[in-house]
Amino acid sequence: MIRMDISQAVFLYLSFTVVGILILWIFFEERLKFVYFREEDIFVWQCNICTYTYVDSKSEDISRCPRCKSFNMRKEKGKGGESSGNKILKG
Repeated sequence: MIRMDISQAVFLYLSFTVVGILILWIFFEERLKFVYFREEDIFVWQCNICTYTYVDSKSEDISRCPRCKSFNMRKEKGKGGESSGNKILKG
Protein backbone atom coordinates (compact mmCIF):
# COMPACT_ATOMS: atom_id res chain seq x y z
CA MET A 1 0.00 0.00 0.00
CA ILE A 2 1.22 3.48 -0.85
CA ARG A 3 1.40 5.87 2.06
CA MET A 4 0.50 9.49 1.48
CA ASP A 5 -0.68 12.43 3.50
CA ILE A 6 -4.04 14.04 2.99
CA SER A 7 -2.37 17.10 1.42
CA GLN A 8 -0.67 14.90 -1.19
CA ALA A 9 -3.96 13.13 -1.98
CA VAL A 10 -5.79 16.44 -2.42
CA PHE A 11 -2.95 17.76 -4.61
CA LEU A 12 -3.05 14.68 -6.86
CA TYR A 13 -6.85 14.78 -7.07
CA LEU A 14 -6.88 18.45 -8.05
CA SER A 15 -3.99 17.99 -10.50
CA PHE A 16 -5.71 15.13 -12.34
CA THR A 17 -8.98 17.05 -12.40
CA VAL A 18 -7.38 20.19 -13.84
CA VAL A 19 -5.43 18.20 -16.45
CA GLY A 20 -8.58 16.31 -17.45
CA ILE A 21 -10.58 19.53 -17.85
CA LEU A 22 -7.74 21.05 -19.88
CA ILE A 23 -7.65 18.04 -22.21
CA LEU A 24 -11.43 18.12 -22.68
CA TRP A 25 -11.33 21.87 -23.33
CA ILE A 26 -8.67 21.51 -26.01
CA PHE A 27 -10.54 18.58 -27.59
CA PHE A 28 -13.84 20.45 -27.84
CA GLU A 29 -12.20 23.68 -29.05
CA GLU A 30 -10.47 21.82 -31.88
CA ARG A 31 -13.68 20.00 -32.74
CA LEU A 32 -15.58 23.28 -33.07
CA LYS A 33 -13.17 24.50 -35.72
CA PHE A 34 -14.38 21.77 -38.07
CA VAL A 35 -18.10 22.11 -37.28
CA TYR A 36 -18.15 25.90 -37.44
CA PHE A 37 -21.38 27.04 -39.07
CA ARG A 38 -20.90 29.46 -41.89
CA GLU A 39 -23.50 31.04 -44.03
CA GLU A 40 -23.04 29.95 -47.61
CA ASP A 41 -24.31 32.17 -50.39
CA ILE A 42 -25.63 29.13 -52.23
CA PHE A 43 -28.62 28.78 -49.88
CA VAL A 44 -29.36 32.42 -49.06
CA TRP A 45 -31.71 34.21 -51.43
CA GLN A 46 -33.04 37.76 -51.48
CA CYS A 47 -36.25 38.52 -53.29
CA ASN A 48 -35.96 41.25 -55.91
CA ILE A 49 -39.55 42.38 -55.42
CA CYS A 50 -40.08 42.53 -51.65
CA THR A 51 -36.38 42.29 -50.57
CA TYR A 52 -37.21 39.41 -48.22
CA THR A 53 -34.15 37.29 -47.36
CA TYR A 54 -34.81 33.58 -47.11
CA VAL A 55 -33.06 30.22 -47.23
CA ASP A 56 -33.79 27.74 -50.01
CA SER A 57 -31.49 24.74 -50.12
CA LYS A 58 -33.46 22.90 -52.82
CA SER A 59 -33.19 25.38 -55.68
CA GLU A 60 -30.02 26.06 -57.61
CA ASP A 61 -30.96 28.57 -60.31
CA ILE A 62 -34.55 29.70 -59.72
CA SER A 63 -36.26 30.06 -56.37
CA ARG A 64 -39.72 31.17 -55.28
CA CYS A 65 -40.08 33.78 -52.56
CA PRO A 66 -42.20 32.46 -49.66
CA ARG A 67 -43.60 35.94 -48.94
CA CYS A 68 -44.67 37.39 -52.31
CA LYS A 69 -44.50 34.16 -54.38
CA SER A 70 -42.37 35.72 -57.15
CA PHE A 71 -39.63 33.77 -58.89
CA ASN A 72 -36.00 34.86 -58.50
CA MET A 73 -32.99 33.84 -60.50
CA ARG A 74 -29.53 33.41 -59.01
CA LYS A 75 -27.33 36.50 -59.33
CA GLU A 76 -24.48 35.94 -61.73
CA LYS A 77 -21.07 37.15 -60.61
CA GLY A 78 -19.40 39.55 -63.03
CA LYS A 79 -15.81 40.72 -63.13
CA GLY A 80 -14.36 41.49 -59.71
CA GLY A 81 -17.18 39.73 -57.87
CA GLU A 82 -19.79 42.33 -58.81
CA SER A 83 -23.29 41.17 -59.60
CA SER A 84 -24.21 41.72 -63.22
CA GLY A 85 -27.92 42.05 -62.60
CA ASN A 86 -30.90 39.90 -61.71
CA LYS A 87 -33.59 38.49 -63.88
CA ILE A 88 -37.04 38.53 -62.34
CA LEU A 89 -39.81 36.16 -63.32
CA LYS A 90 -43.17 37.20 -61.88
CA GLY A 91 -45.50 34.27 -61.14
